[in-house]
Amino acid sequence: MSSEKKQNIYKIIMLIVLTVFITAMVTTIALYKTIGNQNITYITSDNSSLGQRIAYYKKFIQEHYLYDINDEKMTDFAIKGYFEGLEDQYSEYITKEEMQDYMADATGKYVGIGVYITNNTKTNQIVVLMPIKGSPAEESGIKAGDIIQKIDGIEYKGENLNEASNKLKAEVGTKVKLEILRDNKTLEIEVERKTIKVNHIETKVLENNIGYIQISTFDDGCFNEFEQKYNEIKSKNIKSLIIDLRNNGGGIVEEATNIADMFTEKGETLLITTEKGNKEEITKAKKDKLIDMPIVILVNENTASASEILTAAIKENVENVNVVGTKTYGKGVIQSIFTLKDGSGIKLTTNEYYTPKHNTINKVGISPDYEVTLPENENVYIIEEKDDVQLQKAIELLK
Repeated sequence: MSSEKKQNIYKIIMLIVLTVFITAMVTTIALYKTIGNQNITYITSDNSSLGQRIAYYKKFIQEHYLYDINDEKMTDFAIKGYFEGLEDQYSEYITKEEMQDYMADATGKYVGIGVYITNNTKTNQIVVLMPIKGSPAEESGIKAGDIIQKIDGIEYKGENLNEASNKLKAEVGTKVKLEILRDNKTLEIEVERKTIKVNHIETKVLENNIGYIQISTFDDGCFNEFEQKYNEIKSKNIKSLIIDLRNNGGGIVEEATNIADMFTEKGETLLITTEKGNKEEITKAKKDKLIDMPIVILVNENTASASEILTAAIKENVENVNVVGTKTYGKGVIQSIFTLKDGSGIKLTTNEYYTPKHNTINKVGISPDYEVTLPENENVYIIEEKDDVQLQKAIELLK
């Protein structure tokens, strides 16, 4: 091979090597620039106080974030996140706007569609417990057992129950579109929001002079309504009483203990509560016993909180009382509401409660004396009275 050919081959090899090198460099530069567009910078945050750390991050965002910042919203989310660190599903920070809705709910008056919903933890779905009688939800055809999949086109899971509940509320006259799953069929229902007044108590007189009282929630005024409705059916010569607490998720504890007071002797223990430091407080009956007759209490897996307080107070203090249904939810903790100066609020778990005989309810529940399960996929609010096996068992026991 001539020296000239050798030089040509050498030039070709060097050209290839150089090309590969340049290509590699270009790729490296491009990759560097891609990563560089993220401006990865390592910063440090010391163990300063919470306020100092928040101030540090706030300043950092203000200096580097491209867009405008809603400082009030950022603060609300920061506080909400702090409470979420408790890992307590019942404790939360409530913004000023949310607080207005929250207090409206507690008084039994709010603007919405008028429906009780719950999280089916087994399927992580939002399920309708029941529409409030005479509400826009009932008038639009929403039924107990319906699964709410979407609200105004946005999908909600059971874990998003609070967000979904807030989404259903807005100004009077506005409309909300719901995607409902019923019997494996998807339905779209539009409902107009109205001012809702909750009726806590429904009553009737059954065969054999059996009085029936259904308590849907323990909102403000529930005790007064219970007393009034009880006196109405008492005048019809009832001889025994069914108290239906199925799907009642609770409410104001004092409303429940005031009702329990009607069934128990003066001075009997209604509720035992403990607070931080294991300080114990005992709530006792303040009035003479007003109701003295055979009683059956209906409960299920959605009977919770104040409903469990009422059930235990009557069950453990009164003779000739039976509990029928399925084991209750087991919410044995009480939340206190604190209102802040700016109108926002804090809901915080402050007490655990026990039955009059000091039995634990939290994460345990109350077992019925007679366990009776509804047929699968059935719901007490949508089946005929004759097919409600839990109610029929109560009637059988009281005959």
